[in-house]
Amino acid sequence: MQYAGFLLLAVMVGGSALGVILMRNPIHAALLLTVNLAGVAALYLMLQAQFLALVQVIVYAGAIAVLFVFAIMVLVPGKEETGPDPLSGQRWLAVPLAGLLLLETLLVLRSTAFQGSPAAPPVPSGEPLYRLLLTDFLFPFEVTSLLLLTALVGVMAMTRRKVS
Repeated sequence: MQYAGFLLLAVMVGGSALGVILMRNPIHAALLLTVNLAGVAALYLMLQAQFLALVQVIVYAGAIAVLFVFAIMVLVPGKEETGPDPLSGQRWLAVPLAGLLLLETLLVLRSTAFQGSPAAPPVPSGEPLYRLLLTDFLFPFEVTSLLLLTALVGVMAMTRRKVS
């Protein structure tokens, strides 16, 4: 039964991720992103990681995805883009650049820079999580906040109207 549940969740998460990429309507893509993040939270629950599932629902599915939907709805008041695609001449570059990025990622992962990285220090059970986030894990915490900010700016840049 657990295997069937995992397969169902995996198909849901994979399908919604594919839908986010393929949707032309940004509102539908943001709603599918919410479905994807909720599915990931369900996968965390299957792994008995209740804290991660809770954070996934509250922070990502609850706050970030709703913020994306809000930003899209504010910046695009019900109009679909019409007319010729201004980037149609550059689309042929996408596949070679994606292959180059994949090759670069594989080369970086095979390099010796990641071979001897020390394991993360164990989390002491008596120390509060906020103290660890703001002392030992401050750098990853700040990098995560910058990634979320970059994602928000990207959504706003993708949905802004062109001034003629």
